Amino acid sequence: MKTQNDFGKVAVLMGGKSAEREVSLMSGAGVLKALQSKGVNAHAFDPAERDLSELKRKGFKRCFIALHGRYGEDGTVQGALELLGIPYTGSGVMASSIAIDKVMTKRVWLAEGVPTPKFQLLHRGSYDRHAVIAIPDELGLPVIVKPAREGSSIGVAKVQGYSQMQAAVDAAAALDADVLCEQFIAGDEVTCPVLGTGADARALPVIRIVAPEGNYDYQNKYFTDDTKYLVPCGLPEGEEAAIQDIVLKAYRVLGCRGWGRIDVMIDSVTRKPSLLEINTSPGMTGLSVVPLSARAAGISYEDLCVQLLASASLDHAQEGAGA
Repeated sequence: MKTQNDFGKVAVLMGGKSAEREVSLMSGAGVLKALQSKGVNAHAFDPAERDLSELKRKGFKRCFIALHGRYGEDGTVQGALELLGIPYTGSGVMASSIAIDKVMTKRVWLAEGVPTPKFQLLHRGSYDRHAVIAIPDELGLPVIVKPAREGSSIGVAKVQGYSQMQAAVDAAAALDADVLCEQFIAGDEVTCPVLGTGADARALPVIRIVAPEGNYDYQNKYFTDDTKYLVPCGLPEGEEAAIQDIVLKAYRVLGCRGWGRIDVMIDSVTRKPSLLEINTSPGMTGLSVVPLSARAAGISYEDLCVQLLASASLDHAQEGAGA
């Protein structure tokens, strides 16, 4: 573990321009406080209000990315930091740009034998009513409809009947040009964080999520105490280890590094896991699951932040290391 003097001047990137700005500000505030409590020379930096070129001019030596969604988790800010030569936390340009896109993520996972629910893709402006109504015939009901490149359950709808499909698709299309229609898996909802890179990556304890009426939406993720996060997860013997194994594989095949979190549904009948999506810049709020899982593994919030900052890197540095 590096000391605070090795980090130099650190920027905690928070806020940004995505639909998840509010949550990012909460994550960033927590990270900033934690790093400063450990003696790190850390400062808040909002890319929506300051030009990234300031990072170089102001002498920042590394960045902790606490941005979520577009322009922070999709490879764009990572590419800018690569050009500036400032190491940053989390995945690199390619892994970030793939992981933010739920459809591209599924295509890679399926090619590598990683289980994920069946899906259909609709493109804004190119679908008609008949194409929309045909989706439940292919995937069954209920069906999940969501934007392909949004996080925090923004724009996600659980469609129970044919009459609800059009409104759900139109709402998702208002947020993204690509609309993902996904098979609904009834069963346990769990999530599993990962720390590290390549062969050194390790899965943290699995957390089982019990949301009010099974609705783990934006409100229930960040602004309520009604959602329960169970760790130990209480899954049948052997299931947690199996989920950790498949999550690690899914993380590695995307080329992720630093940290991430993968959401999983476990079929209530077959007990087979299906991976939904990966988050390469997870939330770090008071209700976020990564700090909770880390704490169950004996890592405090403050130590987690320092550990992640110590892992900050650049793509070309990873290539030089043979990663």
